[in-house]
Amino acid sequence: MNVLLGCLLIVATTVVHAAAMGLTLHVRVARARRLMRSSPHVMKPAIVAALVLVMFIASVIEAALWAVTYIAVGAITGFEKALYFSTVTYTTLGYGDVTLEGQWRLLSAFEAANGIIMFGWTTALIVWAVQRVYSIPAAPELEPHDV
Repeated sequence: MNVLLGCLLIVATTVVHAAAMGLTLHVRVARARRLMRSSPHVMKPAIVAALVLVMFIASVIEAALWAVTYIAVGAITGFEKALYFSTVTYTTLGYGDVTLEGQWRLLSAFEAANGIIMFGWTTALIVWAVQRVYSIPAAPELEPHDV
């Protein structure tokens, strides 16, 4: 049961993460070029900050999916407590002040592994975006196909 639930949640969080990434890439660097012509020193960090915010929100949604599952299976009662435990586990912080009973411990290990993978993906995306955004000159003669 733990393995099946863990795998389903990993697929669900991957879909959420991919959707968030797709949203950020939809707004792409090509559009950012037009914005940067007017104020590149403001827009470059704003673009990166927007990406970070979108991916952060995706991570919160993903942790909430795990939290709702913990409540649904009766491993934790109360959404605040479940979300707290899930966030601490998803980020691999692992305070240990809230723990699961023996039969659900494996599920929380799957969540921690899932969180490591998703944060690695997010880190790669942010590094890529920073490289792209900060390598774009603010010159108006650039064409969209240059990206």
